[in-house]
Amino acid sequence: MKRANHFNLIKYRPPKIRMSAFDVFLYIFMGAFILITIYPVWYAIVGSFNEGQDFLNGGVWLWPRKFTLTNYIVVFNDNRLWKALLITVLKTVIGTVTGLTFTSIVAYAMSRKELKGRNFFYSANLFTMFFGGGLVPYFLVICAVGLYDTFLVYIIPALYSVYNMIVISSFFASVSNELHEAAKIDGASEFRTLFSIYIPLSTPVLATVALWLAVGHWNGYFGTLVYTRGTDLMTLQYYLLKLIKESSMPDQGDLPSYMYEQLSSQTVSYSAMVIATLPVLCVYPFLQRFFTKGIAIGSLKG
Repeated sequence: MKRANHFNLIKYRPPKIRMSAFDVFLYIFMGAFILITIYPVWYAIVGSFNEGQDFLNGGVWLWPRKFTLTNYIVVFNDNRLWKALLITVLKTVIGTVTGLTFTSIVAYAMSRKELKGRNFFYSANLFTMFFGGGLVPYFLVICAVGLYDTFLVYIIPALYSVYNMIVISSFFASVSNELHEAAKIDGASEFRTLFSIYIPLSTPVLATVALWLAVGHWNGYFGTLVYTRGTDLMTLQYYLLKLIKESSMPDQGDLPSYMYEQLSSQTVSYSAMVIATLPVLCVYPFLQRFFTKGIAIGSLKG
């Protein structure tokens, strides 16, 4: 009993953490950096929930002074938003699936050492990463092949990325060649080997590349600006650009006029920013573990 009481008297003492002056400076610096990064987002959210005319008076920094949902109601009532959202969703889904599939096929071919002319094709791909014809020749090509002002102008030019191919092919090259030989003995074609063996084993890197493609398609507006007339094929980001740069207001629709007396183009733009950013913020946490793992594996196996 005395021995048990002796052990009961022993208290666990956590090790003391000693912080140097540099550690304190680093914590302060990173805290300030995080604050500078997050505050503009918070400022846009606060402005989107504040009355527009009151917001123009200034002094709204940390929370809405006159809370309202009018900005969101007006934006959601704009038919251009829903049409742009539909185009953007289709562009993101179709572009991500087709781009990932096409790039994976090329990456698989480039990962096979027995591919004839592999070094030439690899060098040609690398050349295109550093040298290009420029915007005007590219625009002329888009017009010549009939892609100008069509939905396919969002899909076909984005089918392939050399950088993404290198990332995926580096992962494919790390897969045991014995699996490929076993599939070949069983009579599987190269496409069957790719989609039955290599694709299932490459989920982290494919999820990473898919996230890159999806975010690129979702945030892209330059294609709408240059390669379309900006009306029927207007994307969500281009719609947001029009609200911000032109200080234009959404279509009034059937909303009462008193709502528009409380608005400003700035707060409406903030609400449109929040709407455009929200889907990415919702999807990213689910892909974050694949993103981190894919980057680590791709860098180690490359």
